[in-house]
Amino acid sequence: MLTREDPPRLDGPALPAELSRRLYRTMLTARLLDTEAVALQRQGVFPAYVSLRGQEAAQVGSAAAMDPRRDFAFPTYREMAVALALGVDMAGYMASHRALWHGGLYDPAASRFAPVNAVVGGPVPHAVGWALGEKLAGRTGCAVSYFGDGASSEGDVHEAMNLAGVMSAPVVFVCQNNRWALSVPNEHQIAGGSVAARAAGYGMPGTAVDGDDAAAVYTAVREALDRARAGGGPSLVEALTYRAAPHSTSDDTSRYRDPGEERAGERRDPLPRARAALEAAGQADAAFFERAEAEGRAEAERIRDAVSTTPEPDGSDLFTHVYREPTEELARQRRVWQEEVA
Repeated sequence: MLTREDPPRLDGPALPAELSRRLYRTMLTARLLDTEAVALQRQGVFPAYVSLRGQEAAQVGSAAAMDPRRDFAFPTYREMAVALALGVDMAGYMASHRALWHGGLYDPAASRFAPVNAVVGGPVPHAVGWALGEKLAGRTGCAVSYFGDGASSEGDVHEAMNLAGVMSAPVVFVCQNNRWALSVPNEHQIAGGSVAARAAGYGMPGTAVDGDDAAAVYTAVREALDRARAGGGPSLVEALTYRAAPHSTSDDTSRYRDPGEERAGERRDPLPRARAALEAAGQADAAFFERAEAEGRAEAERIRDAVSTTPEPDGSDLFTHVYREPTEELARQRRVWQEEVA
């Protein structure tokens, strides 16, 4: 099992060159888009934003292991790079951060990426339910459930993982352990110090991997997906990473993190590590990195401009999708709303 004290590995990618290059391009685009999103929040376009900076390898590596034709991802509110890797309409995804619509303005069924879930631990039971549905239907799809180390302390996560173990559900639990549950460090909220070790209690394999190594995460999640698809039931993959940014744009890390720890976190940055691994393996040259930077920046700017100019939905949509048949109370609320905005 890996620990945070293990030194970063620069073994070079063990994956095919094209896949390694694709992982790097997606990670870089996610980083550039993340930077644009923070700027949009500072400009008042987004009321708030939660950065994924530092977690690109954990997200892109795990998403790349999925089969988008049959698997389904269940995110929280920080999985922007997962959405990018799965080909989600990113202007629609970013609409959540602009508070245009709960869960995003994209098609979850088409993208195999469930609506953004702001409830800590909330998507985990959803993933197990979807996975059980796939099993009962005799299909081979697997759910990939994303959550953080803070969410791992929530009761609904334990209940969902126990049910998945009992029912042998085809689901892979991916915990991005970024060290901090907002301002609470691991040692104050994870008894025993390991999320992966809890898997034994649910009757499933648990693996801790270097979450800053996209190839390591890809390999671990791919193995777990293959096992689930073959009837082996659920697995837990704990990606040990570091949240390089504040919890959200409303957070101030200087109130609870040591500057020395943050400098050490910067040295874990998965992007330069991925670049160094590509160069060491002879899988990319200067022209590739220059092209990746230009294309990633252009894509990030395109998404920035698209979400900034997306029209606001009609306010009456608040009442449109609540029930198939509106209740009398909902109709009353809509009348009150119309009187207030008229």
